[in-house]
Amino acid sequence: MTTPENAVPAPPPATRGLPAGKMPELRVMPAPSDANVYGDVFGGWIMAQVDIAGSLPATRRANGRVATIAVNSFVFKNPVFVGDLLSFYADITKVGNTSITVYVEVYAERNRLQANTVKVTEATLTYVATGDDRKPRKVPSLDELIFPQDR
Repeated sequence: MTTPENAVPAPPPATRGLPAGKMPELRVMPAPSDANVYGDVFGGWIMAQVDIAGSLPATRRANGRVATIAVNSFVFKNPVFVGDLLSFYADITKVGNTSITVYVEVYAERNRLQANTVKVTEATLTYVATGDDRKPRKVPSLDELIFPQDR
């Protein structure tokens, strides 16, 4: 008989090919208005979502406003279709004096009942921290940042 003392914990839900141990910055499902008449999602729509996903960790690290200053690389690896559930993963790869470079990977969960996941896009973008005047400002050092748990 299984009791709480000898029960085996349930395994975590399957990630279905998504990066293990990481949380997506953004998850979104494209609508028919985001695609051409054949159901293929516009590359520009995907690029906009990648920019949003990349700006989230950059904004946290800059502790404020950022602006996109460069798309260093952008590769479409597989098409995206209406009905795909897209997961955007973003990691800071470099922090400069005023700039923050972010690598973004995008995965599409297709035919979710069959758990089919494919990597559809990867990109590297650079953001610059800006002040209220929208001019570049220094990225605070990690020591200067105030995190909610420190308050």
